[in-house]
Amino acid sequence: MKKILVANRGEIALRIMRTAKKMGIKTVAVFSNIDRNAPHVKFADEAVNIGENPSNQSYLLGDKIIKVAKNLHVDGIHPGYGFLSENAAFAEAVERNNIIFIGPKSKSIKMMGDKLAAKEAVKNYNIPMVPGVGHAIIDIEEAKMTAKEIGFPILIKAAAGGGGKGMRIVKNPEEFVSQMKRAVSEATSAFGDGSVFIEKYVTSPRHVEIQILADSHGNVIHLFERECSVQRRYQKVVEEAPSSILTPELRQKMGEAAINVAKSCDYVSAGTVEFLLDSNMNFYFLEMNTRLQVEHPVTEYITGIDLVEQQIKVARGEILAMQQEDIKINGHAIELRVYAEDSRNDFMPNVGKLLTYKTPKGKNIRLDDGYEEGMEIPIYYDPMISKLVVFGKNRMEAMQTMIGAIENYKIEGVKTTLSFGKFVCEHPAFRSGNFDTHFVKKYYTLENLKTEQDEEAKVAALLALKLYLEERKKLRAPN
Repeated sequence: MKKILVANRGEIALRIMRTAKKMGIKTVAVFSNIDRNAPHVKFADEAVNIGENPSNQSYLLGDKIIKVAKNLHVDGIHPGYGFLSENAAFAEAVERNNIIFIGPKSKSIKMMGDKLAAKEAVKNYNIPMVPGVGHAIIDIEEAKMTAKEIGFPILIKAAAGGGGKGMRIVKNPEEFVSQMKRAVSEATSAFGDGSVFIEKYVTSPRHVEIQILADSHGNVIHLFERECSVQRRYQKVVEEAPSSILTPELRQKMGEAAINVAKSCDYVSAGTVEFLLDSNMNFYFLEMNTRLQVEHPVTEYITGIDLVEQQIKVARGEILAMQQEDIKINGHAIELRVYAEDSRNDFMPNVGKLLTYKTPKGKNIRLDDGYEEGMEIPIYYDPMISKLVVFGKNRMEAMQTMIGAIENYKIEGVKTTLSFGKFVCEHPAFRSGNFDTHFVKKYYTLENLKTEQDEEAKVAALLALKLYLEERKKLRAPN
């Protein structure tokens, strides 16, 4: 493989290109009009404009991207995450055009992209699953009967969905019909498919995922877990590896379950199996993400393995160079997704120009970003500016390094999630490891923040008074 096209933008495009360059592989960037001067475009060996700013007129144009790849004699296409990364039709079209898709086969993407098909595929492997219905439902009366059988609270989920869209928690029968209609409507709007399924709602869950790697020679290994429970709107903001609550025995069981999920769909490449962990430490299969995850750097930190390099090697047909017993956990890593969002206003997008953009530097700090000072954060794409990732010999050291890195990360012009990241790392619940997916709802409320600000103001006022009184004492003291 001598040349790779990266069918993506921003930090992930740049991150993939850096590994490709390290491996002596040339890179091709694609870009929309607004991304013309983006760092990933400047970094690539070649770059091609593929359309207007909206993603459906640029980064989602699979046929156009394949045409560019063929014109430039590209050997492989890496989709990154988002956009076309989990589009089975795109992966199939790439394969059909004799270009290597750097990821799983289209069959695996299709199977795991449909949550019900995924559940069906893994059930022969005795993998624990949340109690629920194993088929898609649109009819409200049938859904109501099913919900009654399972028992409230229940979760309505889009069969074709992800990212929290088409997902509704229903606590009692009275609100079922309205929430069902909303879920079907959201699923239809987001995925073109209104099918939903119903399962028991796991209260106070933790979201723990296992990174797997598989080659085309039947070898599958796992690279331990990532804790992804700090979320807003069902989307992750802070991730860490390893989890602070997994025992070695539970880690092994979840790792083996993840490997079996990969085997159930003949998986090849890097992938992630997501689980829910309840308060009794029972785990349940949630879904499989058939791509590189946003949070993959924390796994790279604790294992020393470059996942993009492994993806490329597997795509070239190579055998995995490591076996399960070779992989060890070293230290602790934490990632903060730095979004252009107002975290004090329900995490609403806050796009604009990066008037000041000074990044933190130092030992054990990694920053994956795709922006420079003076650039606009466009409204057309995900508002993530960067991923701030830190490493420590242990969890406490990693948290302290993250706090220091946040304090040295200067962004002006847009509001960001940096202050939220600091709040998380300083909060007693996070520091103790005693938290779940309701962290934001429990602790990050405007009322709590106001109380915290009032306390800080009180301490500052008392300190100022103390200094003032000490100065007066000095002035009054006789010579």
